[in-house]
Amino acid sequence: MKRSSFSMKRRTLLAAAMAGCLMGSFSVQAAPAKLDTIHFLIPGGAGGGWDGTARGTGEALTKSGLVGSASFQNMSGGGGGKAIAHLIETAKNAEDTLMVNSTPIVVRSLTKVFPQSFRDLTPVAATIADYGAFVVRADSPLSDWKQAVELFRENPRKLKFAGGSSRGSLDHLVPAAAIKAEGLDPKTLVYIPYDAGGKAMAGLLSGEAKILSTGLGEALDMAKAGQVRILAITAPEPVKEAPGVKTLKEMGNDTVFANWRGFFAAPGVSKEKVAQWNAVLSEMYSTPEWETVRSRNGWVNDYKSSEEFYRFLEQQEEQVGSLMRELGFLK
Repeated sequence: MKRSSFSMKRRTLLAAAMAGCLMGSFSVQAAPAKLDTIHFLIPGGAGGGWDGTARGTGEALTKSGLVGSASFQNMSGGGGGKAIAHLIETAKNAEDTLMVNSTPIVVRSLTKVFPQSFRDLTPVAATIADYGAFVVRADSPLSDWKQAVELFRENPRKLKFAGGSSRGSLDHLVPAAAIKAEGLDPKTLVYIPYDAGGKAMAGLLSGEAKILSTGLGEALDMAKAGQVRILAITAPEPVKEAPGVKTLKEMGNDTVFANWRGFFAAPGVSKEKVAQWNAVLSEMYSTPEWETVRSRNGWVNDYKSSEEFYRFLEQQEEQVGSLMRELGFLK
């Protein structure tokens, strides 16, 4: 009896040990996500750069297993001001919310499109850079940037630019800077503002505008599909995801510009939460899921963690303000 009792206990202990090993093995194979969920607040409509950045980031984070689930909310209005105000007003209930934004948060604060600035939020991280692109319809008679410049020189109204944001925004500032670099008056540039990149693309395709000023990431898919052509990009050198597309520098125009995109949280979010977001966003760069999203959109990796991001925003505020005053958009 004693031996039998011992054998039973031994078998029980052995079974328990095996079960523990199996459970341990299972937990290694299916490690829990570093964050349960992220809710992305997008200050513009579908099809724009903010929308693509938030959804692409969410895709990479969830498919790589770094985040359990991601949800998305588009909130257009006020040049992005409606979403900023909403994030501030709902701060107590927004502990899992990241709002995507980019250089326009600096530009529109300077021009008083909305009363807030990045200082009223919690900068979390800058993640990518997206070069500017000048895009025409596939059947446009314009075959390169120099032809567009000659048309502008003949009559600025013959080269109406469309953009997915308000006057004085980046979609306006970038072509104005390029026109100025050609020795022409940027104040005569005709700019048609649309609320989101998708609507601006529709304006180009309908013929309301001759040329679209947008981000390279927003133009790539339609260019690959043969619906549009990219005349020029504002990169310092050719981009491998856009083969055959010339930079302005290659055509004798020194305009180089990259629009950063990144994420902000509500005011008052804890440092611990910001550190968690930085941990998953920085780790995302080493995943194949992120490389798929990045290369698909032609983005450039440009990670800045929270403190570095804040210092960068202060510097850009000064630099962009100087450019806007030079171009006549600020007094």
